[in-house]
Amino acid sequence: MTGPARPGPSAQGTVDLDLTAPDGARLAATLVRPAAPTWPAVLIRTPYGRGRLLPEARGWAAHGFGCLVVDVRGRGGSTGEFRPYAHETDDGAAALAALRATPGCDGRVVLAGASYGAHCAVAGALADPDVCGVLAAVPALGPGETAREPGGAARLACRIGWWSEHGAGARPAAPSAAATLPVSGALTPAPDGWADLWDAPEETPWLWSGIARAAMPLLAVGGTADPFAARTRELARRWGGPSRLVLGPWGHELDAPAPGAVLAGRRIGAVYAAWARAAVQGRPRGRGALVAVGETGRWVRAGDGPAVTVAAAPPDGFPAGFVADPERPVRSRPPGAPTPALAPTDGAAPAATPPAATPAATTATSTGTTAATTSATTGSAAAGRPADRVVAHTPPLPAGVLAGPLVVTVTGDTDAPDADWVVRVGLRGHDLVTAVHRHRGPASRQVVVTTPPVGAAVGEGDRLRVEVAGHHWPAHARNPHTGRDPAHATELRADRRTVHALRLDLPHVRPGRDEVAAAAIPEEVTL
Repeated sequence: MTGPARPGPSAQGTVDLDLTAPDGARLAATLVRPAAPTWPAVLIRTPYGRGRLLPEARGWAAHGFGCLVVDVRGRGGSTGEFRPYAHETDDGAAALAALRATPGCDGRVVLAGASYGAHCAVAGALADPDVCGVLAAVPALGPGETAREPGGAARLACRIGWWSEHGAGARPAAPSAAATLPVSGALTPAPDGWADLWDAPEETPWLWSGIARAAMPLLAVGGTADPFAARTRELARRWGGPSRLVLGPWGHELDAPAPGAVLAGRRIGAVYAAWARAAVQGRPRGRGALVAVGETGRWVRAGDGPAVTVAAAPPDGFPAGFVADPERPVRSRPPGAPTPALAPTDGAAPAATPPAATPAATTATSTGTTAATTSATTGSAAAGRPADRVVAHTPPLPAGVLAGPLVVTVTGDTDAPDADWVVRVGLRGHDLVTAVHRHRGPASRQVVVTTPPVGAAVGEGDRLRVEVAGHHWPAHARNPHTGRDPAHATELRADRRTVHALRLDLPHVRPGRDEVAAAAIPEEVTL
């Protein structure tokens, strides 16, 4: 989380504190005070070591806020056992009470945090309706919310990475961990909570019911390249009180790799500080979403307005078939990766190195709202193997901005009782967004795949490249097509599929509509 950095009053002092949790665990904390005799405060709790966040705390103090940074139990200098997501409500209430009782604190408190710390902030606010506001950045909201996509598909690589580094008693994962079956046995010895992660509900019931009732203001900040972008949008959309969403062209580190690049030279901390000042004054009353248009420095207000609907098709029309084989899964690519000009059958045994892409032209030629004759390609056979995906293009699009999630309706057949449908959309030679939707139960003729939100400029005549596949490994676990949950499966089967139609509902904003100057973003979130 990148904290406020704009110059202001100097900090008066820093003091280490010991707080006491309800069960007697000692929570190590550091308080950074501003120069004023009394002050509003920001509470941040983290499992990553409070020392890393002291520069942010000093930034808050420079803006006139006291900032208390607390190590969650079992981490940093705190005692007790760290069991992810288990103790943050009660421990948060104890930290909040201690902060309010600190001499100088005027009782007005904003809860803030990034990643796991965002869960701490939200959980603490739901237990205390008197907090002034919640600042949740790239939120890792709960066990099920981090282990599963909103469509139900199981994440894999990022969960192995986090739990092997931060789980209790964790040790580095073996190189073969992502290929291990079952997924629930990928880490040995398993950190406490790892096995339970895969049986957690996709949404934590108490959390989302509380989010719907929350009345204090929320600032949700995320990145279109962050794995939790969809959950960040859902948090803002379902929050009961005033809510602002800011989505930049960022990953999980937000603007740290390119400070100020899309905010007129300012860091995201300038947005935090402006919103927090408004929150302690009771000012934020509105709702809305602000989405960056890639790295152009342009921003738009994204709403739920009418979408532009287009179709996409492979060059030979429909039906188009492919085989989703978990023994040779379609490989995941990093966000924004170059799109192969021709999508070969790049599936390979999970322990092998993925073969290189074969370049070829993919120019679409049709126009209108249907795409009967686009010059795209189905995943081509290699070494005698069947295609592992369908690739299509849309017709030429009108100029504008895509700001929000794309909704892709796949009309297709599968014989599997449980199947993942992967949709990867590209624009101008690079991946724009990928979504994975898990369909369970009787085969459905239509599957609706909603992508995470995007922010991208579309030139007049641009076309979208659409891949449809059955796996996205190792970013996501391989669906076994047996009916068993991917996290617990030990047997894998190939699934033959046929796609009959593709329809995309695009969050298209016409040129010049709903634009916001980058320099105005800090003020915009306070309204």
